[in-house]
Amino acid sequence: MGGMKWLIVSLALFGAVSLPAAEKSNPHVVLILLDDMGFGDPGCYNAQSRIETPNLDRLAREGLRFTDMHASGPLCHVSRFGLMTGMYPFRGESHKWAQKATIPANQRTLPGMLRGRGYHTAMVGKWHLGFNEAEGYTKPLRGGPVDRGFEIFFGIRASTDIPPYFYIRGNHAVQPPTVPIAASASEGWSPIQGAFWREGLIAPDLKLEEVLPRFTEEALKVIHHHDTMPGDKKPLFLYLAYPAPHTPWLPSPEFRGRSKAGMYGDFASMVDAEVGKVLAALEATKMLDETLLLLSSDNGPVWYEADVERLGHDAAGPWRGMKADAWEAGHRMPFIARWPGHVKSGTESGQMLSFVDVMATLAELTGAELGAHDAPDSFSFFKVLTGQQPESEPVRQSLLLESGGGTMMLRQGNWKYLDRLGSGGFSEPRKVKPEPGGPEGQLYDLAADPGEQTNLWLTDPERVEQMRKQLSRLVAMPGTRPQP
Repeated sequence: MGGMKWLIVSLALFGAVSLPAAEKSNPHVVLILLDDMGFGDPGCYNAQSRIETPNLDRLAREGLRFTDMHASGPLCHVSRFGLMTGMYPFRGESHKWAQKATIPANQRTLPGMLRGRGYHTAMVGKWHLGFNEAEGYTKPLRGGPVDRGFEIFFGIRASTDIPPYFYIRGNHAVQPPTVPIAASASEGWSPIQGAFWREGLIAPDLKLEEVLPRFTEEALKVIHHHDTMPGDKKPLFLYLAYPAPHTPWLPSPEFRGRSKAGMYGDFASMVDAEVGKVLAALEATKMLDETLLLLSSDNGPVWYEADVERLGHDAAGPWRGMKADAWEAGHRMPFIARWPGHVKSGTESGQMLSFVDVMATLAELTGAELGAHDAPDSFSFFKVLTGQQPESEPVRQSLLLESGGGTMMLRQGNWKYLDRLGSGGFSEPRKVKPEPGGPEGQLYDLAADPGEQTNLWLTDPERVEQMRKQLSRLVAMPGTRPQP
């Protein structure tokens, strides 16, 4: 009965909104964001992966695979902030997500932009960008998805290891978190791996092991009732933000032991299967081939060298580090685009890009105009998607990013500058104090040294100084996107 009630309410909501008609050529857009899946997990990015990912591999075969795409930051909240706003997260306050809504009310967002172009906009999954929370759970949670461009939302406030644990529909808690839940950990893994979650309160209707399949179920409802809506259908924008394979790693019984990468690999296989259910629903409704489908992960994996040695699986792939790091594995992400008839199947792009670029790309696709304060750091890669822009014509001249520990990164072509020593994140050494006469930061030539093993700080002081000045200049600017 609850599901039917939701269908009626959301259908009424969709029907009540008066929007400009979208161009008939505009596709549906389905954006699937996984959580903590590394570059080396999908088979289509790592032939030596010990995790079976047939559905992600299918998307790569039928679409375009990017190899130099970067999350807006190497942590959950910063990554999502850049994706939703087209703004480098260090310009905002995404780090305050636990205290307040972090996207300002006057900031144009990706769903708001698409809604303005006649799209129905729906989000299912993990928000992690904060709410202006009232006392208790009976009052509306303001500043979240339905106040920032989405017409409907079903999801959770943050990760499934951060209490309180409760579902949100629209801007209300479905049930308040009232039941104590003890902390959990898994023997044989680090304190932040395995079936790890923190103690706190949980809602009676939320079971942590059911969250992943529940979000698939809700996404399928969005797809099926959009397909059955009467009248001249507008295109759909569905943002499906899975909270997995982030901890807690909770594969259902049929996936336990399926991979050769332990409980993490088993859970990642389950994530792939859930993606497959979404693809099947899009096929069943004949929406799949009319959809631009984008799939990525929000940041790198929590995967240590000991895990690689023990299990023979490298979730980071060829890159150094892991989640939260300024090193490549923290933020260089798998990113796949599928759009039959427009995106050539089985292709690859090495363009240096960022999640912040998604907004300008979809603006170009849909004909939306970006104002001077909209998506200030977003560059369109639409012509890369459609095969009109070769590798020799870079979309970006530079790329900025801040690590979980505050290290600033600047990329210019293959050159990478870090303003501090150490990973700047979870990997050891996290921070390194410069020695007299030694390097103060890091400089790498990723073309010759993709593993970031040779620090060229002392051997190329002119480039270090040039990139230091450029980093300071770009950070101080209100945005990096050229204005008309």
